[in-house]
Amino acid sequence: MQSHAMQECGLVATDIACRRGDRVLFRGLSFDLAPRAVVHLAGPNGIGKSSLIRILAGLLRPFMGSVERHGALALSDERLALDGHEPLENALAFWQRIDRAPQGNADFGLADLLDVPVRYLSTGQRKRAALARVAASGAPIWLLDEPLNGLDTHWSCIAQAAIKAHCNAGGAVIIASHQPLSLDAVKVIELLDFQP
Repeated sequence: MQSHAMQECGLVATDIACRRGDRVLFRGLSFDLAPRAVVHLAGPNGIGKSSLIRILAGLLRPFMGSVERHGALALSDERLALDGHEPLENALAFWQRIDRAPQGNADFGLADLLDVPVRYLSTGQRKRAALARVAASGAPIWLLDEPLNGLDTHWSCIAQAAIKAHCNAGGAVIIASHQPLSLDAVKVIELLDFQP
């Protein structure tokens, strides 16, 4: 559990449609995210999960619909937001200064890697570093795009335990993943159900 009080949070997506090029990927998607909740955006690759995460983050405009968000968010997607030339410790410290948040206490097994430049980290190590950055952000809303890709069974369990702890502390999480999750009380949204 995080040591600071969790900021109130919430997110409401209303009648969202996403178009990429000439193709509408999905439409008519509405849901709300309350504190302590996890929403799992499920579906095969190419269905629009990553696009929806970017819409929810405010990085991509929906073709139709709207998103209302209350509370700060932290995003982890395929673009690792850590300077590849910096040692991991410096790259994480950069975000800690920007976020002005106390150090998160989720342990992603990075202590032996802090002096390694980010560009030399393996796929799994990079994913764990991205999750550590999100966990240390202090943001109550986490948007996680395929957070378990590249993680073995052990680290997948650790990542899901960190997600559960975040929610227990009052945070909320949206996870885009084609993999099943072993979290309690997850609201699953199948994007296939919203194809035109």
